Amino acid sequence: MDKIQKIKGFADLLPDQASQFARLETVAKTVFGRYGYREIRLPILERTELFARSIGEETDVVQKEMYTFPDRKGRSLTMRPEATAGVMRAYIENNMHAAQELSKLYCTGPMFRYERPQKGRMRQFHQLDVEAVGSPSPYLDAEMLFMLADFLGEIGLTDLSVELNSLGCPACRPAYQDALNAYFRGFDSGSLCEDCLRRKLTNPLRVLDCKVPGCRELTKGAPSLANYLCDECREHFAVVTGLLDKAGFSYVLNPRLVRGLDYYVRTTFEVVSGKIGSQSAVAGGGRYDGLVSALGGPELPGVGFACGMERLALLLGQGETPAPDFFIAALCPEALGPALELAQALRAQGLSGECALAAKSAKNQLRQAARLGAKRCLILGESELANNTVVVKDMATAEQTSLPRVDVTALLTRPSEAK
Repeated sequence: MDKIQKIKGFADLLPDQASQFARLETVAKTVFGRYGYREIRLPILERTELFARSIGEETDVVQKEMYTFPDRKGRSLTMRPEATAGVMRAYIENNMHAAQELSKLYCTGPMFRYERPQKGRMRQFHQLDVEAVGSPSPYLDAEMLFMLADFLGEIGLTDLSVELNSLGCPACRPAYQDALNAYFRGFDSGSLCEDCLRRKLTNPLRVLDCKVPGCRELTKGAPSLANYLCDECREHFAVVTGLLDKAGFSYVLNPRLVRGLDYYVRTTFEVVSGKIGSQSAVAGGGRYDGLVSALGGPELPGVGFACGMERLALLLGQGETPAPDFFIAALCPEALGPALELAQALRAQGLSGECALAAKSAKNQLRQAARLGAKRCLILGESELANNTVVVKDMATAEQTSLPRVDVTALLTRPSEAK
């Protein structure tokens, strides 16, 4: 029979990769917890309307990239392409605004977008997502950027660039859109890609987000949104940048930064790397003050960001698997039971390791201990069973000693040895 293979754009996370993802989640839990964020877990499937209303009907995500299908009752369901909409749905549905004025939440998990698989972005990809709902304060925007930088620093990524922009608000953005439309009218229809011809009619800001080289070149001379901000938006952004400047936080102002989703307003940001190709963003987010009410909730502001875990993993490279503390070799069938008993006793003390499941030669099992990277190989044979002893071989120095079985745990758990 033919082998069944994975679907294009969907990847297996083998043990080393899964371990790296687990580390990212552990560091995120620690860092986000310092800032008062609590974990929320969400379903992968949501009603399609949730994403159409939040992300925007005319975005590429909704138009071309969602995994959408009818269920057996004909209801349109979508595998989540991003997490913010789902967090907002849960926030509204569970009346979380009634419990506290400011809700700080984070979640992790797989997202799904039907697009051409590429380095750092598969059709199933994973994100760390952070949301804070209930405060319009620019201090919250700055705090979130500080937290993101703390997280990236703790996982070992410091050579990154933070790009920052303000997208204005519903009060000042229409004037800017009019200016963009006037600018685009100066170019013939062949100057823009097919997608941007549609975007300039539905949401001209999205043309600035296009990655097609011809469109990027054309928009270089486009008017800057910063010149159209209302007084409130200008003041909000000035407070954010002032706080970052005072803290010595490095960033670059990027007037082209608009993000790919319609719900963003005011502060928006991306963290980018020059080491992973054209898909350079490893994290991004911003403020979405009208999203909660657009989804049927109260009129509450929010701000958030997401990190792509595959892209973080690319930058971090291959992580090191912790070396097991021991491997127990059984040189005769009678040693298999005592080997398992000893392994269980060592595991009960917090040590990690494996034991033989079949009696083999010492040479064979020493090779197995080396393949596993075990710090020590504990050897049990007929002589050791008769004398109630264990031969302990240090795999790094090749030093070997025999000692009573009851003393093995004490040797392996000495503070100087258990680093």
